[in-house]
Amino acid sequence: MKREEFIVRMNRSLKLVRTEYDLTQEKMAVCLGISKKTLVEIEKERTSLGWTGAVALAAIFSDSTVLQNSFGGEMSDIIKALAFEDTGVRYPRSMGGKIWWRVIEENDRWKIQQNYISQHYRLLTPENRCVFSSFHLDKIRNAAREYDGDI
Repeated sequence: MKREEFIVRMNRSLKLVRTEYDLTQEKMAVCLGISKKTLVEIEKERTSLGWTGAVALAAIFSDSTVLQNSFGGEMSDIIKALAFEDTGVRYPRSMGGKIWWRVIEENDRWKIQQNYISQHYRLLTPENRCVFSSFHLDKIRNAAREYDGDI
């Protein structure tokens, strides 16, 4: 998934999330920090939330069943994978992915998991700390080869 696809999917989810939370267009616009006119234009597919608006929607409504079912769990994981695509970052420890993740490869130093729904990958330490996340398996495998336990 690329940022553009994420934005398109968030644009399409906007009205469903608004309905899920029983918000009027005016109230939803206030939540997102946009005008009601802009929200209406997004819902009519005439304009877009853009990256910042899509991230705001995902973050503010991270508990949305609509979003979780569309993207496969924690929205923050997907946002981070897209935001840090070409940037090294130190991730905090995760729960190890019991529901939304499947193990692709594993050894005694790391494991590679893939999200069932969004299809993005992450590299975890034995303590379940994510050290790299990407939508590209080859980038994850390169990070695994470079991983020396000091990250």
